[in-house]
Amino acid sequence: MSEERGAKSANIFDVARLAGVSHQTVSRVLNDLPNVRPATRARVEQAIAQLRYSPSPAARALVTRRTRTIGLVTPNTADFGPASIAMHFNVAARAERYSVDAVTSPGPDPVAVRTAIEGLLRQRVDAIVLIVNDIGVLEVVRGLELSLPVVAAAATPRRHPHLVSIDQYRGARAAVRHLAELGHTRIHHLAGPASNPDALERIRGWRDELAARGLPAVDPRHGDWSAASGHEIGTTLEVTSGSAVFAANDHMAIGLVSALRGRGLQVPDDVSVVGFDDVPEAPFLLPPLTTVRQDFRALGELIMQKVLVAVEEPDQLTEDTPLATHLIVRESTRPPA
Repeated sequence: MSEERGAKSANIFDVARLAGVSHQTVSRVLNDLPNVRPATRARVEQAIAQLRYSPSPAARALVTRRTRTIGLVTPNTADFGPASIAMHFNVAARAERYSVDAVTSPGPDPVAVRTAIEGLLRQRVDAIVLIVNDIGVLEVVRGLELSLPVVAAAATPRRHPHLVSIDQYRGARAAVRHLAELGHTRIHHLAGPASNPDALERIRGWRDELAARGLPAVDPRHGDWSAASGHEIGTTLEVTSGSAVFAANDHMAIGLVSALRGRGLQVPDDVSVVGFDDVPEAPFLLPPLTTVRQDFRALGELIMQKVLVAVEEPDQLTEDTPLATHLIVRESTRPPA
């Protein structure tokens, strides 16, 4: 097997001869693999520098049978959560010297997701990562039979070695618990899309916390994560002085607060509002928004660690506990007057 020519026409065999090792040892050094003695590694690195050898990614893939490339399938949305997960995963992948080929699935239906995955398979990626924003995609993932690892970021009550998530359920319970402990007895929920896994887990947490406290639950109102949808719902939401609202994300909470103000209701004097995500703008709103913080950086790093285990030691894959959320109390909540 021969490598593509690098600088000054040197190839992997030239490096091996100069260093006095096999070309397989040179390959291990190039790919930073273990079980190479420090003295041998130093000799190979000196030969590489002397010959000015620079292997191409394609040639390296022929030696390792890997491309050190991960395929990433993202949903067709610019929402804060999925965008933040994708950004931090890219950073974590670069830190491990992997590149990422990202594609956007045009929709959540099985055909669209399969098409996106098939496109990545043609690029000979080492693994595939999916950021899931529709429960239909989860069913597609469960039905896939691929020869390479697939890792999904998705909130679900069911654990699986190939799933990673942030604990949406306990985050929602913490938000409702905060409002109940302030003394609110009627706590509305402004939910996300009905097919979104995160939204469903937040609804489940909201209902369970209310039930545990013997408080009534009215049907949630569903938005689309946008401030515009929060504002639209806020114009008709049946709130009275002393009510509270748990919004499933900060952007909908922002729209809600604006709509309540337009109705002559003040936050938090008349209505307490809690969001979810802790977007960068949350501390600077009027009033600063009480919210549930998600650690998207930790999730991106966890996805990458899961990929590394799946690629290198698949028999060591285990189920992960969802990452914890943190309630950030600011000035949009207070005890009812």
